[in-house]
Amino acid sequence: MYARPTPDRRQTGGRPAPARRPTGGSGSGESTTGETGDVSVAEEPESYRQELISYCYRMLGSYAEAEDAAQETLVRAWRSADGFEGRSSVRSWVYRIATNVCLDALAAGKRRALPMDLSGPADGATPPAAPADGVAWIDPLPGSDPGVAAEAAESVRLAFVAALQHLPPRQRATLILRDVLGFSAREVADLHGSTVASANSALQRARATLAERRERAGGAGSPAPEGVRRALAERYASAFSRYDMEELNLLLHVDATLSLPPYATWMRGVTDIRSWLAGPAVGCRGSRLVPTVANGSPAFGQYRPRADGTGYEPWALQVVEFSGDRIASITAFRDTARLFPLFDLPRRLGAEAGRGVPA
Repeated sequence: MYARPTPDRRQTGGRPAPARRPTGGSGSGESTTGETGDVSVAEEPESYRQELISYCYRMLGSYAEAEDAAQETLVRAWRSADGFEGRSSVRSWVYRIATNVCLDALAAGKRRALPMDLSGPADGATPPAAPADGVAWIDPLPGSDPGVAAEAAESVRLAFVAALQHLPPRQRATLILRDVLGFSAREVADLHGSTVASANSALQRARATLAERRERAGGAGSPAPEGVRRALAERYASAFSRYDMEELNLLLHVDATLSLPPYATWMRGVTDIRSWLAGPAVGCRGSRLVPTVANGSPAFGQYRPRADGTGYEPWALQVVEFSGDRIASITAFRDTARLFPLFDLPRRLGAEAGRGVPA
């Protein structure tokens, strides 16, 4: 089962967003609500924007939808600030609004997925079929708080976010609020308008479902400490840029996976991953990797050599996740036109780009 981190009241998980005061309401520039410390009830919700984006991302599996949901939450909070009666903390009140926004969104949309949610693993020597039509893919989450412990970073890991999508929406919200964000059973019950017994029952069912899915997937070891992740990421970037198959084999967990959204194709195990890299993906030889961060893990913008030899062109955003001292998964998102600007990655690299991780 997912190892529950120490509650983190200000976990961000996303890139800082510009402060935007919601519009609407009475139109007055002055607060007509009470004060919480030196900040009015109308103003305090803005301080939760980043953690709301992370919460909505876990709920929805999409960074763009999470930003929209967080903004809608702040708009609703601003408009209803006059009615806040102080029976709960402002934070609990804001999360009640955010949960309702996400539940509304989930009622109208599809469950998001990764390739391993759709089919079994493929032979690495077989080229992928056409991109899967009509699939709502889980998006990568830009950035991370460098001070977040490895255990807390697990809560935005792609595999964990994908597993959350298999929970009924209210169970999903209950598990995130309790096990990730540290809300009490009473707070969650009040947030859902239910009893403590009902909230605890939902939490137990959610934990059991995640434990079952983790067991079926083969489980994962303890999360790697930050120093280990950084060292492994540097070794991986160097080995991939050299296309050193022996070094890559040493870095991969025996049950490591490689997936390629928007293709449904994915591989499990060192042998098939190596067959893929040496076969259908051999055009990646000579690639350059530019480091970034996604879902609390090291990630890389991958640039393949241009056919005319004039430099390197965007090919994939690789998100690399770890189990113990090995790489557990590599997810190569191919939608570079949308993702590279989001991660502040260059549009292309010149011919002088060096091998491995640029300084």
